[in-house]
Amino acid sequence: MLIAAHCPKPLALVLAAALACAASGASAHPHVWVTAKAQLVYEGGKLVGVRDTWSFDPEYTAFVTQGLDTNKDGKLSPEELAGLAAENTANLAEFGYFTKLKVGGKEQAFSDPKEPAAHMEDKALVMTFLLPLKTPVQQGRGVAALEVYDPTYFVAFSFAEGTDAATLAGAPQGCAATVTRPKTEQPKTADAGSPGMTEAFFEALTAASTYGVQFASRVLVACP
Repeated sequence: MLIAAHCPKPLALVLAAALACAASGASAHPHVWVTAKAQLVYEGGKLVGVRDTWSFDPEYTAFVTQGLDTNKDGKLSPEELAGLAAENTANLAEFGYFTKLKVGGKEQAFSDPKEPAAHMEDKALVMTFLLPLKTPVQQGRGVAALEVYDPTYFVAFSFAEGTDAATLAGAPQGCAATVTRPKTEQPKTADAGSPGMTEAFFEALTAASTYGVQFASRVLVACP
């Protein structure tokens, strides 16, 4: 199992708690894999928020959802996952929700997340939440650039394939989103990268580190 079973598990192990725990069964980063989608939300011509959708790997999903099938029907409903989604989302604040947005080169600040929800797709937990901008911004002809990544590379984020990886809601006519992939391919484990990429190296990284950005995909939104 990728994440230590002795880590705290209120309700179910939230992602933030996983980030604070050492992995007992693995000796290299990353420990959690996430396939991401993003929707940039506009109202009245202004960019007002980002809706993140994250699909977790089957191993993490199996661990984090233990004990949540309260009606014992062998299925996990959105209602049974609602508490996990709310707690996970709230506890990601200290990590900046792994989401960075710049408009015209200026980094934007987010308010508290809204509309946390989760559901199952096959064997994957899918979590969604809306990050409202503290101050809605008029994008104009400036480019909006969105990145979703973990600076410490405990969690490996990659954007989904297909046209729904990055979408726009309510955007001005003519705006278009494109996804650019990182030039640096994500190693399957830390040991697959450069020499010296030990667990001790990664444990020294913080939310202010820049290691994970080299593996980040970027969503670029341009408007006429």
